[in-house]
Amino acid sequence: MQTFFVEIKCRLGKTYEVAGRLADAEIASEIYSTAGDWDILAKFHVEDGIDIGHFVGEKVQTLPDIVNTRTILTFKAF
Repeated sequence: MQTFFVEIKCRLGKTYEVAGRLADAEIASEIYSTAGDWDILAKFHVEDGIDIGHFVGEKVQTLPDIVNTRTILTFKAF
């Protein structure tokens, strides 16, 4: 299992709509609104062998009102 996080920048005023779409898609294990440069932080788990770049590009970035994303790969949970 691979775990990674995606920081999401939304169109102004659309953070809660984007978070709702992520929740409805049932692809993120956790979704948080955040303060700062990014509007949402979402945690994902995918099976080993799944290409994270394709997953983000096809499942996350295609959601309406997402302006930009930044993916954070993780190695070990403590």
